[in-house]
Amino acid sequence: MTSPESQSPEFKDRVYRSVPAIAGGVMLLAIAAWLGIDALVSGQGRTQWLTLAVMLFVVPLVVAFTLRPAVYAGDDLLRIRNPFRVIVLPWGQVAALKSAYSNEVLTESGAKYQMWAVPVSLRARKKAARREMRATAQARRTMGRDEGRGGALGMGSGLGQGLGGGGPESQGPARAGTDQIMDELRGLHEERHGAEAAQGEVTVRWAYEVVGPAVAGAVLVAILLAVG
Repeated sequence: MTSPESQSPEFKDRVYRSVPAIAGGVMLLAIAAWLGIDALVSGQGRTQWLTLAVMLFVVPLVVAFTLRPAVYAGDDLLRIRNPFRVIVLPWGQVAALKSAYSNEVLTESGAKYQMWAVPVSLRARKKAARREMRATAQARRTMGRDEGRGGALGMGSGLGQGLGGGGPESQGPARAGTDQIMDELRGLHEERHGAEAAQGEVTVRWAYEVVGPAVAGAVLVAILLAVG
């Protein structure tokens, strides 16, 4: 069955999620279900009620921080679904997309929103930098060999430049996965920022479907622990 979100035409183009976060969330939910069912079956009295309250508190939080985050990029709107909020930004209201220790959207009014579904990985950046260094070194070695052969054949350095032009350097610098996503979003922003259909107001909605159960579970846990 297709969800209403995937049927929305303005968000059908690109959807970005964190695969490691989803995998971790599924694993955590499986562990919680296993421990919770075991406690409900083998526990007695107050233990069963406390287990239900803890699961009511924990499960929404796990879903919020792992399965829920997503970024929907359409022709007119950028929709950011974070753990506890949903932010809808027309491209005309987006001032910049910045990447440092987190990926963020800055609006024309000065507001800043983090994109949980596109986390920054410093490790991935370092790996991409190492790949780029190796590719550059290999290209230089290849160009050196080709220039040497070209000189021996009396064809000069032009042969080496021609062969080197198709090397790794011509393919652009290596980039981490989330940095590539940010590049795509920046390109879409530059293309659609001035479009008439991409104007409007920024809207922010709290995810009460997540906050409500989590708060209710926390209150129940506090009451059960206080009653003893």
